[in-house]
Amino acid sequence: MSLTISPVETPAQRDAVFALRYEVYVEEMGRYRTIADHEKGHLAEPEDEYSRLFFAAGDDGEVVGTMRVTWGGDAPFNQRMIDQYDLEQFLENVPADQIIVGERFMVAPSQRGTDLIFRLFQTYMHLVNERRIQLIFGDCEPHLLNLYLGLGFRTYTRKNVNSKETGYLIPLLMVAEDLGYFHDIGSPLASVLTDFGQDCRTPECLEQLLRRGSAVTSERLSEKERYSQDVLTALNELSANRPLLFDGMSDAQADFCLAKSNVIECREGDHLIKRGNTAQNMYIALSGTLEARDGNEVVGVIGAGDVFGEMAFLLDSPRTMDVYAATDDVRVLSLSESIVREIMKSDSECAAALLLNVSKMLCLKLLNRRF
Repeated sequence: MSLTISPVETPAQRDAVFALRYEVYVEEMGRYRTIADHEKGHLAEPEDEYSRLFFAAGDDGEVVGTMRVTWGGDAPFNQRMIDQYDLEQFLENVPADQIIVGERFMVAPSQRGTDLIFRLFQTYMHLVNERRIQLIFGDCEPHLLNLYLGLGFRTYTRKNVNSKETGYLIPLLMVAEDLGYFHDIGSPLASVLTDFGQDCRTPECLEQLLRRGSAVTSERLSEKERYSQDVLTALNELSANRPLLFDGMSDAQADFCLAKSNVIECREGDHLIKRGNTAQNMYIALSGTLEARDGNEVVGVIGAGDVFGEMAFLLDSPRTMDVYAATDDVRVLSLSESIVREIMKSDSECAAALLLNVSKMLCLKLLNRRF
């Protein structure tokens, strides 16, 4: 089936976009229930009135993908966006008409695993080239972070997004005319973005803003040896009389497991895992305390050194519990699901060690009557 990506121009197209949002966000992900129109099966928001909507449709007209682009040249950014993406510090240095916020990227289940999400980004970048946009903001769930980092986004803020409506999201920033960066990381968008040569513009404040640090440290964007050493040191400093995820592995095998992983800092109340979510990445708590909840009931406590999220991975099923940060000092290691599955296929010795350690940790949970 051939797909065409177009701007939304008619009421019927808008309705189809809002219906797809409802299907994905409300029915599938359990979000935005308080603002959705359940009678119509629509999810529309105030930003849709002044933002640019795009949709992907097949030959039969069925909408299978969509995105929303809010450009500062069309209308001022609302307070929700300013707060969520910490835009105020950037607006002090970059004109609003050189900033875009991209949201509501989604594809229908039938198109997941295809190149449609990249094609949507290509369409998005054409607008960026046309308007000479300097900064592009967006966000993603933790398990999608590697996809966005591979495109050229970076983490930049000390506080991630956490609300009942949105879930737990990581704010992201892309610097559109920093072509050297796109080439360095091998981003497929490097061939889509325009190289303006000597006329290239990047915000003078960028380095200073990025130096402030982020609540996320990514293996992909770090010095590999130092990243690995920091993670393994954090694990090795935990109690010696307990199984840890990388026990019995060589340094090379541990590094293999850590490929494309991320360390995420959480604050008390952050809703890191949502019950029913289809993500299947595993986490290891490096510090702090988290709680596994069934509704409002706390059914388990997760401490430093514990693995969690492993049931969804091992059973190839949606999340079975909600997991919240219970203290402000939580740091978790998020393993890449794709890397772990690659290990299962290509390195039997490493896979055996990994699965044995997970089994030991699960047994310890049972002995301690934790979830």
